Amino acid sequence: MASSTMNAAHASQPQRPARPNLVFRQLRGQRSPAEFAALVRRAAREIGERVSCDARYIGRVEAGEIRCPNYAYERVFLHMFPGRTLVDLGFAPRSAVRGRAARAPLGEPGAPVAEPGADAEPYDTQDPYDTHHHDNEESDVLRRAFISGTGATVAAASLGPIVLAPDALASDRPRRRAGASEAGALEEAVRRIRLLDDRHGADGLYRRAAAPLRAAYALLDAGATRQATADRLHSGAGELAISVGWLAHDSGRFEDARSHYAEALATARMTGDAGLEAHAFCNTAFLARDAGRPREAVRAAQAAQRVARPLGSARLMSLLALREAGGWAGLADRFGCEQALGRAQALFERGASDADPEWMSFYGEAELAGLEAQCWSALGDWERAARQARRAARLQNPHFLRNTALFTAELADDLARGGRPDEAAAAGLRVLGLLDQVQSSRVQGMLAGTARVLLPHRRASGVSEFLERHAAAPRLA
Repeated sequence: MASSTMNAAHASQPQRPARPNLVFRQLRGQRSPAEFAALVRRAAREIGERVSCDARYIGRVEAGEIRCPNYAYERVFLHMFPGRTLVDLGFAPRSAVRGRAARAPLGEPGAPVAEPGADAEPYDTQDPYDTHHHDNEESDVLRRAFISGTGATVAAASLGPIVLAPDALASDRPRRRAGASEAGALEEAVRRIRLLDDRHGADGLYRRAAAPLRAAYALLDAGATRQATADRLHSGAGELAISVGWLAHDSGRFEDARSHYAEALATARMTGDAGLEAHAFCNTAFLARDAGRPREAVRAAQAAQRVARPLGSARLMSLLALREAGGWAGLADRFGCEQALGRAQALFERGASDADPEWMSFYGEAELAGLEAQCWSALGDWERAARQARRAARLQNPHFLRNTALFTAELADDLARGGRPDEAAAAGLRVLGLLDQVQSSRVQGMLAGTARVLLPHRRASGVSEFLERHAAAPRLA
């Protein structure tokens, strides 16, 4: 019923032709769209933003498809052109962009078309990474692609952050071959999963991501209008399989995760996509470590490094070396672990580059320190582990709330096992304070282990409070 209501509402609204943004085109000057996109990414790094700007995005802005950029892009553009407003840059005022008006509940007569995921939960609308209020004009474009497409694309649109439409894969409507709009919608679905996982953890997202994944492979079965589109669809489907696999991994569903990663690996090898293959091996190594198969973790990480070496990303190679180090630590091979950690640090210090994959936005100094802490913890060096975990929690970007909880939980456990129960309890209490926003079985499992270690130390300062609050905290189903 919701889908037909949305279709009817959309059909009643006239299509407005896009008006080219000639001001923005003039600002680009003699640079190519790709060159200008590189300048945008560099400006973003200067102010601590993360935008995956490419020539296609610049083209969409200049064509008028994006009437008003999202908050992250807005900050970058205003940094690049100080003293100007969005209107000065050729964009529409944010208040004028369709979709900002108050909404009637979905399904009620006269209800407007909902953005995928818009207004689903009352998070801070000023958070540039909050995809509940993601770029409304881009959402309009994606929604038109979904609704005017096949049953498969409607199912792909179900990846709203919280509210999901019914799975329409069983639709009797004839399918047409996928085009660039469907490929773009699939890529956007991958970004939304990652952003939501960064902030809220996997447990609330995993089952909701199943329909878009089925839709992605239905798009592949339907075929594409051009080879370039087919390549984007394969890459997008593989990345979506990895993202859904990660949601399974982080929520403790290891066999499901293994299956999704294997599916992504098969897709990568069928199409010769080295970047996707390296990503699939990277996550397979991480999963193997967590599942108690450290030798498999080492081999998968080494395979990833062989595939990734020609890609030219030192940061990617650094992360893969850390995955290998985790495997060596699980094997209690201190020498192998230290060698891999040394490579990871040296590669990381080479800095970021345009060759770094988009999915690596989480990988910075905090992640490096956090993964090193996990290695020392596996080797039983609690002092080193606690030092790195504390550094990871301190350096973490506030957007990555799940990782803040994870590294603080790591710190609590390392301190508890290292004989510092009062400090462990304090860290544990900080994690408990985040669990109303973060749903991660992995984090909850770590806290449960810390609580068991602290049980004999009830009399230490703060320990009793931590144990009581931990016992009273709701558990994930």
